[in-house]
Amino acid sequence: MALMATLSTGPGLVRQSPNIANASSSVSVRLCFDESKMGFSLSSQTPKHTSKFGASVVIGKKWRFRSTEIGQSARFAPSVYWVWMSKEEFLSVGGQAIIRGVMMRSPKYFAVACRAPNGEIIVRAEPIEKTWIGRQKWLKIPFLRGSWALLDSMALGTRAMKFASNVQLAAEYQPEGAEVEVVEKTTPSKNIQDGAIYGAIIVSLVIGLAIFKLAPHTIGTYLQNKRGFNDFWTNFVIEMIKLVFFLGYMVAIRRMPEIQSVFKFHGAEHKAINVYERELPLTMENCKSMTRLHPRCGTSFAMIVLILGFFVFPFLPRVGKDLPSIVTALANFGLHLAVLPLIAGVAYELLRFAGKFRDNAAIMVLFKPGLWTQLITTIEPDDEEIEVAMVSLKACLEGEASLK
Repeated sequence: MALMATLSTGPGLVRQSPNIANASSSVSVRLCFDESKMGFSLSSQTPKHTSKFGASVVIGKKWRFRSTEIGQSARFAPSVYWVWMSKEEFLSVGGQAIIRGVMMRSPKYFAVACRAPNGEIIVRAEPIEKTWIGRQKWLKIPFLRGSWALLDSMALGTRAMKFASNVQLAAEYQPEGAEVEVVEKTTPSKNIQDGAIYGAIIVSLVIGLAIFKLAPHTIGTYLQNKRGFNDFWTNFVIEMIKLVFFLGYMVAIRRMPEIQSVFKFHGAEHKAINVYERELPLTMENCKSMTRLHPRCGTSFAMIVLILGFFVFPFLPRVGKDLPSIVTALANFGLHLAVLPLIAGVAYELLRFAGKFRDNAAIMVLFKPGLWTQLITTIEPDDEEIEVAMVSLKACLEGEASLK
C-alpha cells in the first residue's frame, strides 16, 4: 500500500496563463517508504534555486509512503492532501493525447487539459464514474480485463476529445479581436451524451475492424484461392497484411499537420508520466530530460497484439473453404474475432509487466518493437505541449487525492 502526503503551494486548476512555468516558487515535504527504505525530504523550488534535505532507513519490503511535487503556478493555493492506495495503483497513471491537449487518468479520477486558441490552458477534472460494465468484477480478472480496459479507455478518450473540440470552438477562448460565429448552445441530457459516446465507440470499432481485420481476411482468402496456400501460410500472410496496414496507416497520418500536433502532445504525455513514475518533481526541465517513449503506451499494446497474432492465428484452421470467397472471408474473420479478446487480454498483462520492469534492460528488449513504433506515433514536444501535459497530470493527481 502507499500513503501520499503533500503540503505545498500549488495552482488553481481552471485556467493558467501561457507563461507561468517559471512564475512562482513552491515548497513540499515528502516522505517515502519504498520497497527497501524510508526517505524524508524538504525541498524548495524557485526558478533559479532548488534545495533538498533527505535521510533514509531500512524498514522492510512491504509498505510505500510517498508524496510528489506536481508543478508550479501563477498564484499560491496552499493544499494538503493524503492518498492511500496500493503500489500497483500508485503506478497506474495513464493518458491520451487529444486535440491540442492531454487527458490523464488515475484509478478513480481523470483530467483533461487543452490549449485554447487564445493561449490559455483549460482544464476539466472529475471522478471516473463506474458504468454497469465497470462494476462487473469478473471483467477485472487477469487475461479478461484487457478488452474492458481498451473499451474504457476509448470511452474516456471520446469524452476528452469532445471537451477539447468544444474548447477550440468556444467564443470565450478565441484570440482577442477574432471574428466568431455565435451558435446557440443546448445542453443534451446525460443519456444523450452517453449514447453519443457509445455510438462513436461502436462506429470507430466497426471501421477499425473493417480496415485492419476484414480487409486482410478478404485479401488472404483471394490469395488462398488463386495461389493454393495452405491454412498456415494463408493465416500468416493475413497477419503480415495486418502489420503492413497498421504501420502504413501510422506513417501516412503522421504526415498530416493536425496529427503531428496530436503526436507532440502524445510525446508530452509520456514525458510527464515518466517524470512522475521516477519520483521526480514535475517541472519543465525534468520533463524535457525524459524520453518521449513509454512501455505502457497504447501503441505498444497494439504492436503486442499484432505480434501475438503471429503465434496464434496461423495455427487456426480455415473454415468455410468450399463457400463463396466473401463468405469464407467473413467466416474466418468471425473466428479470429472470437479469439481476439483472449490475445488482447494476454497483451494487456504483458503491457503491465513491461511497466513494472521498465528499468530491466534484458526484459525491455522483448518490448522494443512497441517502443520503436512509438517513434512514429510520438514527436518531440515543445514547451507548450509539455506544460499542458503537466497541468493535466497535476489536476488528475490532486483529484485522486481529494477522493481519499
